[in-house]
Parts: sequence; structure tokens; C-alpha cells
Amino acid sequence: MKTENTARVFGLRVYGVGVAALGLACLVFGDFDPGQPVPKNFPVRIPLAYCVGAFMVVAALAIEWRRTRVWGAAALTVYYAVFVLLLMDGRLLLSGYGVYGTYEDIAMQLAIAASALIVYAGSAQIDRALAVRLTRIGRMAFGVCSVIWGGAHFMYMNMTAPLVPKWLPPGQVFWGYVTGVCFIAAGLAILTGIKARLATVLLTVMIASFGLLANGPMLVANPSSHFNWTESALNLALIGTAWVVADSLVQS
Repeated sequence: MKTENTARVFGLRVYGVGVAALGLACLVFGDFDPGQPVPKNFPVRIPLAYCVGAFMVVAALAIEWRRTRVWGAAALTVYYAVFVLLLMDGRLLLSGYGVYGTYEDIAMQLAIAASALIVYAGSAQIDRALAVRLTRIGRMAFGVCSVIWGGAHFMYMNMTAPLVPKWLPPGQVFWGYVTGVCFIAAGLAILTGIKARLATVLLTVMIASFGLLANGPMLVANPSSHFNWTESALNLALIGTAWVVADSLVQS
């Protein structure tokens, strides 16, 4: 039996809480996560949204305990890889393949799937070589996601800049470009292995700052919005995702 490494468990705990928060938003608002597009006329859509929300909460919370971590991570990996990325986002990609924002939305879901895969690889009693390969796949997927997010800052600066607090010098557009560059640089560092650990740690801090400076104020301003709650939960999940990737880069 593997011994839990206390120094490297906090990231996956944040990840689990973040994904559980996404599920709770589904339960509270009786609707799917906006990042998981399901047609409005889909049969039994509302009951299905409740089922998905409950599943996400249970699977994500299972990650918080060592004895249930493997099946929780496996369940989230399969759900996000098959149902979200392949079925939900696959349909979205067919209709919006020419829109950059489509890839940004898919990257959010892919990052969550990649982190679940890394958690599974690090927790399951599987061949070490297989665990290393799965972890590498998860890292590479996350690196691609980071590059895509950075590109979105440049493609949609008119939407990115307003999220930056006006009081933050030297200006909103400046920080929009800086964070875009940081996303791309971190992604390239992960993909190439050059200063990957440092880049991912800094990326985790940057994503956390978004929660404090952008998502948090939006939620306080309009706490009745499903979108605002989901965005805050997604931000928390992505903090955990980046943290899990950073922890996976620590040499044993």
C-alpha cells in the first residue's frame, strides 16, 4: 500500500473541493455546468443535471480520502474524457470549430480531466512505467491547455481587460497581455520540460489571483448568478489542477 505524501496532498485536495463545488452549483441551480453544454431540449435534462451534479460531488469528495481516491479519480477521468470532452464538447466543436473561444472552453474541461488522470496515476496500484506515461499525458494535456488560455487573452482582450481591477497599475490591458504571455510561457515550459516545476507553481499562484481579483468580486456583486458561482468554482478547480501538475513534477 502506498504511503500518502502529506507535502504533496494539498493540491489534489483543492482540486477535489473545486470539482465538488462545480457539482454543488449544478445541484443548487438545477442545471449543468455552462462548460458542459447540453441542449435545452435534451430529454430529462433537469433530472440528468441533478444526477451529474451529485456524481461530481461524490467522485470529487472521494479524492479527498486516500482509500477512495483511486476510484474517485478514475470516475472523474472517464466522465470528463468520454461524456464531457467526447460527447458534449465534441458536438460543440463540430458547430464552432472556427471560433477560438470553443477551444478555450474545451481546454477548461480537458485540464480537469488531465488532473484527474494524474491523480489516478499517482494513487493506483499500477505498473510504474504505466503510471509515468499516464502522468506525462496529463501534464502534456495541461500544457496545451495553458497555451490555449494564453492565446485567448490576445484573441479576446476586449473581454479579458475588463476583468482586471481598474485600480491595478499600470492598466487593465497591460495585465491582460502579461497574463496571456504567462499562460503561454508556462504551457511551453511544461511541454518542453524547461523550468516546468517553477512555471507551474507560478501559474498556480496566478490562477489563484484571478479568484481574488476577478471571480470573487463578480460573485459578491451578483451572488444569485449561476454563471458567477460556476466561474468561481471553476477557478478553484483550476487552481487545484495546476497544483496537481506542479506536484507531479516533484522528483521522487
